[in-house]
Amino acid sequence: MMPKRMKNKVKYFLGAIISVPLLPFLYFQGKNIRKKVPKLPEAKEPKGFINGHFNKTLNILSIGESTIAGVGVDYHKNGFTGSLSNTLSINLKRNINWRVYARSGYTVDQVCKKIIPKIEETSTDIIVIGMGGNDAFTLNSPKKWANSIENLINLLQNRFPGTPLFFTNMPPIKEFPAFTKPIKFVIGNLVEILGERLQDVTQDRKNVFYYNEVITLKKWSIKHSLSNNNSKIYFSDGVHPSELTYKVWGEEMGNFITKKIPS
Repeated sequence: MMPKRMKNKVKYFLGAIISVPLLPFLYFQGKNIRKKVPKLPEAKEPKGFINGHFNKTLNILSIGESTIAGVGVDYHKNGFTGSLSNTLSINLKRNINWRVYARSGYTVDQVCKKIIPKIEETSTDIIVIGMGGNDAFTLNSPKKWANSIENLINLLQNRFPGTPLFFTNMPPIKEFPAFTKPIKFVIGNLVEILGERLQDVTQDRKNVFYYNEVITLKKWSIKHSLSNNNSKIYFSDGVHPSELTYKVWGEEMGNFITKKIPS
């Protein structure tokens, strides 16, 4: 039987071969999509505190790309980190002090170079990382992605030794309503391969965790008893999450983290 990593390489190279003739077509489709999709700002107020009137406080840093930057909602408290923090406060019976370091459009390499050096905190209890979309959109190879993730982990562990790192699910690009079928095929498959490589990198690293569940809107609708699985309720602009999606995503990530750390 072919090893999983070899299967991933074959899948990637076959996808690359198939994609080459489509690149000019995808380029113009991408330009048209960018014109149609509104340019939404990042969320405001990247710091927050949840006072649950508990005896202990947990400090959280969220790091990443546009979804962690809260594109699609007005304030971070209504985005991913706000929902995540609310869930952890309830689950762990802790007050939560949270802060977001993220920028729309950044790849992992850019986060390493431009965000990590700007982190002001010298200690924290949990670090949550949401990446993958921009590395897929820029067609980064799985090998380059894995090397970048290794570098990111090393940088964070050197600065925050002993702090657990949690990687979120990869973005569900195949579900994005703004994208055409060819783009969903090429970028959607690539982001899934990057997710598999992320699993390979993190599974042998101490205190590093990856929530590898693939997000599908149909599954979310059933799981959370939502009235329908119309993609429009999940996206603010056809690409970025709506407030509903941030709420569900943050809750799911919070429940995943709760299972991994001591209460």
